[in-house]
Amino acid sequence: MSGTNNGSRRVRLVDVARHAGVSTKTVSNVVHNYQHVTPDMRSRVQKAITDLGYKPNLTARRLVTGKTSMIALAIPETNHPYFSSLADAIVKAAEDRDYRVLIEQTDGDSEKELDVLRDREAGLVDGVIFQPAKVTSLDLAQIQEDTPVVMLGEAASPISFDHIMIDNTAASEVAVKHLIGLGRKRIAFLGDVRGDSAGATKKRLTGYQKGLEDSGLSVDTSLVLQVESFSPESAKVAVQEAIRSGIEFDGLLCRDDRFAVAALQLLRDEGISTPEEIAVIGWDDTVLARYSYPTLTSVSPNIQAIANDAVTMLIERIEGLSGTGRHVLAPYNLHIRESAPAVKA
Repeated sequence: MSGTNNGSRRVRLVDVARHAGVSTKTVSNVVHNYQHVTPDMRSRVQKAITDLGYKPNLTARRLVTGKTSMIALAIPETNHPYFSSLADAIVKAAEDRDYRVLIEQTDGDSEKELDVLRDREAGLVDGVIFQPAKVTSLDLAQIQEDTPVVMLGEAASPISFDHIMIDNTAASEVAVKHLIGLGRKRIAFLGDVRGDSAGATKKRLTGYQKGLEDSGLSVDTSLVLQVESFSPESAKVAVQEAIRSGIEFDGLLCRDDRFAVAALQLLRDEGISTPEEIAVIGWDDTVLARYSYPTLTSVSPNIQAIANDAVTMLIERIEGLSGTGRHVLAPYNLHIRESAPAVKA
């Protein structure tokens, strides 16, 4: 049963109180997690809530406590393997803290991104975890901050916003140096996406350049492959055009796993072996990396740490923490698999 009584009407607070043999005030205290309820009373009320399928009214809860115990997660795509894994981790981290998550897909559209923050889900949520793709730091700074926001990803953020990201430049440098350690001298980057205004690609390109130059290799701009869109098909076309135009490379760093898996498929189609002829590294360490052929070496952000930090920081703001935004670098590693194997000692 879910919020109904014998299928005929919504379960009310008074129904729970009657079922548990306590006052409605006691039920309200349990629902709002007040600490002065005895363990026995709390147990009786919680059993009654379960038995009846009672669901607290969010509007009433907000009137009483000023909170809904719901947060929003705004991400560009729900069907992207990285974002779906991130959403799963955030939902679980929120549930562990007795919060529920409302997921909003922005499609990387600046107006949709701004709408999430302007409306704050019309008062339905206590805070927002937000990974922007298009809006600028100035856009964000001009929005009224009635509801706490924690930002994820590489876009610049206002000084007042909490922000969690990995060090994309350092991670890219690690990946390039791994390829160099495998003896690769001409390493391509896939790819520079047309119209990409997000900060991730720029920072990964910076790390790519730094990794090459620190190792005494020059940067050949022809090895930065231009891609028309974020689709795997566009990445596949870019690699094919590079090969057929005579651009030679023996290593390939990809901006995400979808690009990398598309590249692996194209290399197979062209009769080019991985990693023997071209070693490939992806990014995000999604489920694709474990089931590609060959399995994919990938830069692996610690999604669990990102989710836990984001939820914790947001709830701290919801509960009244003030002050300048905190900027946190989440951990990452290079998950080594067959496409760019471990360097032999």
